Amino acid sequence: MNLNDLSRFKELDRKDMLSEIDGLPDQLQSAWDLGRRLPLGEISNIRLLVVAGMGGSAIGADLLAAFIAPMAAVPVLVWRDYDLPACALDEQALVVASSHSGNTEETLSAFEAAVESAAQAVAITTGGELARQAEKWGVPLWQFSHAGQPRAAVGYSFGLLLGLVNRLGLVPDLEGEVEAAVAAMRSQQQKLRAEVPVVENPAKRMAGQLVGRWPAIIGSEHLAPVARRWRTQIAELAKALAQFESLPEADHNMVAGVIHPEALFGASMVLFLQGDTLHPRNRLRTQVTREVMMVEGFNTDIIQAQGETRLAQQWTALHFGDYTAYYLAMAYGVDPTPVEAIEDLKRRLREAKT
Repeated sequence: MNLNDLSRFKELDRKDMLSEIDGLPDQLQSAWDLGRRLPLGEISNIRLLVVAGMGGSAIGADLLAAFIAPMAAVPVLVWRDYDLPACALDEQALVVASSHSGNTEETLSAFEAAVESAAQAVAITTGGELARQAEKWGVPLWQFSHAGQPRAAVGYSFGLLLGLVNRLGLVPDLEGEVEAAVAAMRSQQQKLRAEVPVVENPAKRMAGQLVGRWPAIIGSEHLAPVARRWRTQIAELAKALAQFESLPEADHNMVAGVIHPEALFGASMVLFLQGDTLHPRNRLRTQVTREVMMVEGFNTDIIQAQGETRLAQQWTALHFGDYTAYYLAMAYGVDPTPVEAIEDLKRRLREAKT
């Protein structure tokens, strides 16, 4: 498909996912602002932060945990399952139940476990059963408005959590970091928008490289969850399979598997997320790991995160990936919004007896 044909974009993108991606910098800023004024109540003496969520709601927690790790006063555990681990049932644990719809069954299960234990709790949602349960139990309810898909609300799922940890004093003041990240996203975006032709648009060119190939995205530190985000966006927008890996862990296992099956290497594309705010050894690992894979016959490329701060580089790399996944959907001729396979699976689970 011609990625300069905007009329074809409109035909395929019937629910305007492109506007969601275009609006992500504003969404991040709005979420941060909202998180500074929503009701919080009496929450204190926190020694563990647990964020329970799935899919698009959980990725915000992954991004948060990786970003605040070098500065946070408490550990962050992202819980993608039913119930809660025993460590989250203590009065010094804060459990944040994050569900875009408010009806995610795993998250509702975790929330129930939290309120029936000694744990402190907060609910983040647009509404649904989670909002009703939060009001029933008198738990702080951080409700936001977003009518689109959960994956398109990543600015909320991250920004509200960032505002929460900032208000609780678990991290230093991050106002400047957020401003710098939003500014860097808006600056980079000028080259990524749909009206920018392929020859001048790096996200469109990257999407072209991914057509007909198996993408593997590799990142480290605060860029590791960004690699995961790239994988999920490629799956949900372009309806294409991909994988993600994290460094330095991948150098202790994944690199041993670059010998077979050789016939598939030409159909691969390994993308390395690089940033000058990463640990020097991880920057070196990124380059050396790329060289190892190139020698074995893999197609590779570097995605250089933009911006001067860790948060800016995390979010410019993420935003670049969202645009790339969108253009890949256009190249494959698919609507980027519906996720029929996921909806069918949920329906089957609702109908099945346990």
